[in-house]
Amino acid sequence: MSVLDRFRLDGRVAVVTGASSGLGVAFAKALAEAGADVALGARRVANLEETGKLVEAAGRRSVAVGTDVSDPDQCTALVAAAMEAFGRVDILVNNAGVASAVPGTRETPEQFRSVVDVNLHGSYWMAQACGRVMKPGSSIINVSSVLAVTTAGLPQAAYASSKAAVLGLTRDLAQQWGTRKGIRVNALLPGFFESEMTAEYPPGYLDAQMARLSIPRMGDAEELAATVVWLASDAGGYVTGQQIVVDGGITIT
Repeated sequence: MSVLDRFRLDGRVAVVTGASSGLGVAFAKALAEAGADVALGARRVANLEETGKLVEAAGRRSVAVGTDVSDPDQCTALVAAAMEAFGRVDILVNNAGVASAVPGTRETPEQFRSVVDVNLHGSYWMAQACGRVMKPGSSIINVSSVLAVTTAGLPQAAYASSKAAVLGLTRDLAQQWGTRKGIRVNALLPGFFESEMTAEYPPGYLDAQMARLSIPRMGDAEELAATVVWLASDAGGYVTGQQIVVDGGITIT
């Protein structure tokens, strides 16, 4: 096997949540280009159809299921659809996420819980559903954030704490499922990439943050997607329980 062959995902099946827009679309497309069939989950089903077309344009098969990851039953249904369509699940990209920017003295319990329900609980329910059917050699990639380990000038207690909790979840599942199931579990910590979340930042905010970066620009979604392919593939076969930061250097300033 050549070095490049180690990055191939031929014959494997990936599940990508939050696949209706932004980074989720890039992840699904990259996994398909590397050879994987892809099961797509998100709340906006109409948008999933467009992502499915990108997967199929890469020569792979897709199935789309409306999924709210905060509901364990819907997570189970997404994995069941992948198993019915493709007969296996080898890769999970836990990408579904929501954010808030509410000052700590004003955030309501409902606002805080709604973020944790998707970002933390949703990641767990999806990992749990996939972990029940995955075979040795499978890979789970939990999408956390650099805000799990640093701050960036906005009041994001719910988002930051939920993404920090994902790091603990990643370590524990990597330990639980490594020797018992042969499943690798890693966390991806993106910096600033174009997405629906970053589009909602206040005017001038991103420009101010660029001054903190060693590579002073927004990340390209394909750069992050390439990291996902590495973690999903045999090229990352000895990597588990790790926090992979892709942030242009914001966490070193």
